[in-house]
Amino acid sequence: MTEPMTFRARIKAPVKDVRHALTDPAALRIWLAEHAEVELPDRFGFWGRTTPEGDAPHQRLLHADERTVRFAWLLDGEETTTELRLEEDGDATILTLSQTHFDFQDVITGKSIRGVLQTYWGLAIANLAEYLEGRELTPKIDFTSADLRAQVTIDASPEKVFESLIDSETVTRWFGFPIEIEPYVGGRFAMGGLANDPSPAKVLELEPGSRFSLDWGAPGVGTWELEGSGGQTRLTLVQSGFDAERPPYAAWGGILSGVAELRRYHEVPDWQPVIMG
Repeated sequence: MTEPMTFRARIKAPVKDVRHALTDPAALRIWLAEHAEVELPDRFGFWGRTTPEGDAPHQRLLHADERTVRFAWLLDGEETTTELRLEEDGDATILTLSQTHFDFQDVITGKSIRGVLQTYWGLAIANLAEYLEGRELTPKIDFTSADLRAQVTIDASPEKVFESLIDSETVTRWFGFPIEIEPYVGGRFAMGGLANDPSPAKVLELEPGSRFSLDWGAPGVGTWELEGSGGQTRLTLVQSGFDAERPPYAAWGGILSGVAELRRYHEVPDWQPVIMG
């Protein structure tokens, strides 16, 4: 079995507040899932449209104390294990999440719903941070829909937001992973850099301040539309052109988790990424 996937995140809230958000069903229904039921030390469950295989609560609580929540989660017939561990960092909290049974090949092939876990948890952690800081959450993935569309408002002009979408150095900063972009129609958009991405996306449209679209191949075409008003930008994201029988939920989750950090990049003073490198 592969090593568990691990995230470390710095959240600007005390440990007790983060622990409450992890175990209070009303809080969980805001930042994590459509439905949640928690009765410690016996029950921890969440389900609904924004949960992978969310037809019912498939979690089984293994352990919970003041610093740790650990549960089994049945996904695609396999019992995985998720652990969230908290530690103090001054007036903030370091959250470490580990998730077993994640294989990146499932992202590429779509063979198992477990392929969504990396981007699912990346977006969930970002929304946990937003919830605890009193900020508007980023739209979640709807695992029951093939209509991959979302809209957010960013407190920055369309010109500034657009520049942060096409400049390689800036995108690398807020996305948290090396990105290299040739900012012209027909140019390449490479994850990990042009030297390391054998199948980069292709720039289909680039209209400064208003529209940017990329052809990702099998995952379809991603389009970013920008509209300005009062110094803000309404950003609409649409993923299209994919096999509707196999929506690219993992890729969509990666886009949405990136948008969460893009918003913070423009709006949070002394910005630092939530997910630590």
